[in-house]
Amino acid sequence: MKTVTIKDVAERAGVSPKTVSRVINDEVHVRPEVREQAMRVVAELDYRPNAFARGLSSAKSFLIGMFFDDPASVYAADLQRGALTRCRALSHHLLIEEVDRTQPDWMARLDATLRTVKLAGAVLTPPICDWPDLIDMLEANEVPIVRIAPGDALDRTPQVRMDDRAAAREVTEKLIALGHRDIGFIKGNPTHSATVRRWEGFCDAIAAAGISIPPKRVLQGDFTFRSGLIAAEAILGDSEPPTAIFASNDEMALAALVVAMRHQIAVPSALSIVGFDDAPVSRMAWPQLSTVRQPNPEMAAAAIDLLVGPGQQTRDGSACVELPYEFIERGSLATARH
Repeated sequence: MKTVTIKDVAERAGVSPKTVSRVINDEVHVRPEVREQAMRVVAELDYRPNAFARGLSSAKSFLIGMFFDDPASVYAADLQRGALTRCRALSHHLLIEEVDRTQPDWMARLDATLRTVKLAGAVLTPPICDWPDLIDMLEANEVPIVRIAPGDALDRTPQVRMDDRAAAREVTEKLIALGHRDIGFIKGNPTHSATVRRWEGFCDAIAAAGISIPPKRVLQGDFTFRSGLIAAEAILGDSEPPTAIFASNDEMALAALVVAMRHQIAVPSALSIVGFDDAPVSRMAWPQLSTVRQPNPEMAAAAIDLLVGPGQQTRDGSACVELPYEFIERGSLATARH
């Protein structure tokens, strides 16, 4: 099929291609009846303007950059899904950029990209949302920024977040209410600010209950399944294992479930396991994992809104959108054994 061009739209609408361009780019100084006629023809011909061409033909960009350190992770996929849906609704396009700080020339390469691609805005995700050199570069290129779940310089850019600390505290309080006093905890990637907040929430609940958790029950992970295996093995290989494990994400919680099976520890009758994120793996496991659902797609959509949607009207350095979490109780949680 022949690709519909802006000239085809202009000819059918009886106007110039420049007028069609002004209508598509939502520019002023176009009569209402002309705008209506042009948009009707755009719909009839199913004309889809090229994002780069739109940016070149107007002062406005229609590209949003979303920056990740690992764009292939489950967490990143959730964010991309929410951002893509919202970008489409706002007639913008999403550009995924990986930032690899292990490459010595990462700043030069990214700066070259920013000089050749005009962005309407940038969404920075953990942990790179806390890299001041990356923020400096984007600001130097006059790219508006919204950060998801930052941990530092909270008044520097608008942000979207959930209360990780409160969520982790609620999970721990639930375990305590079920009679668990000996609880293992697997920390997440230390470069993520959410890791600190989830650990703080756990400690808040433990301290409020007057419980003492020995250091051997707390292991460092990095949000990967492999790190969860190593940490869970250290916790459950003890001669007297705990009655519960709280892992800082679902991949590590799944690893704890695998290690429990290896040691023939029944879940949940002998061991309760709770994760965080409500990743697909939490529902594929057996028993299914109790977890905290963090609204990743919704947070990404809110970030897009702060850049190019209705939310941009209130965008400043102090703007903060906080979305609710949900604790989901499934089959991996039970009353503590005695």
